Amino acid sequence: MTLSELITALPIYPTKSPHVYRLMRILIHSGFFAPKNTNENDQEEAYVLTESSRLLIKDNPLSVTPFLLAVVDPVLTTPWNYLTTWFQNEDLTPFDTAHGKTFWDYGGDEPKFANIFNDAMASDARLVMSIVVDKCKGVFEGLKSFVDVGGGTGTVTKAIADTFPDIECTVFDLPHVVADFQGSKNLKYVGGDMFEAVPPADAVFMKWILHDWNEEDSVKLLKRCKEAITTNDKKGKVIIIELMMENQKEDKKSTETQLFFDMMLMVLVKGRERNEKEWAKLFMDAGFSNYKITPILGLRVLIEVYP
Repeated sequence: MTLSELITALPIYPTKSPHVYRLMRILIHSGFFAPKNTNENDQEEAYVLTESSRLLIKDNPLSVTPFLLAVVDPVLTTPWNYLTTWFQNEDLTPFDTAHGKTFWDYGGDEPKFANIFNDAMASDARLVMSIVVDKCKGVFEGLKSFVDVGGGTGTVTKAIADTFPDIECTVFDLPHVVADFQGSKNLKYVGGDMFEAVPPADAVFMKWILHDWNEEDSVKLLKRCKEAITTNDKKGKVIIIELMMENQKEDKKSTETQLFFDMMLMVLVKGRERNEKEWAKLFMDAGFSNYKITPILGLRVLIEVYP
């Protein structure tokens, strides 16, 4: 698409048209678009999509646009402005300082933000599970039941239920999160408090859950998951998908990503990103005997934790 075609296609106010080129210039530098001359005689700028921008197309089933929109939402960006104040008060997080309540309470009180957050988690789940169900089928084979703790709208569980129709799948989350969803043949929604009890299943699944909580809460949650495992054979386990700090992919960009996510958890909730040693300590403190780590996507790993 040429620059003139782009300006025509967008609702640009006429006097702002000259500035579109400047915006596209930085987006090219950032890798979201690539330049392309239309032909040898036409010197007008033209642009093509890159791998990064293709992930932002709405029609792309693996689009990460909802996740990006959540990250830049004022509800999540405002707490960063309160870091200095937070370091000098007793609030649990900068989010608490900025909004007067915890991240989780805010989501329960503000349906609009809750929908933004749930859509973000669903978009990330679609991307991750497209890899997991293709490359990690052995993790789920032989299971008779599966519960996704903090499963939100059920994107993860639907992927498992569709790929493994013989597994009885449960989406488990707070009552207000799952209240409006209907189950299917081998999928149901259950509301409750994961720190009180987890529905029984052969495998208990958690994606981006434990990193939201401190060590004490994480151990408590892992114990509830261990209690929920219904089989004593090798199939019984907790399956965790998380970002792994200090993993084998230690380039500059990877390190920046790890550190940013850890800072984001510090700002929004009580959690943190962890390295393998820190994960292992959580598992042992919760009474588990062993674990297995499988890299799946970039910095993220799938961890099987055994009773």
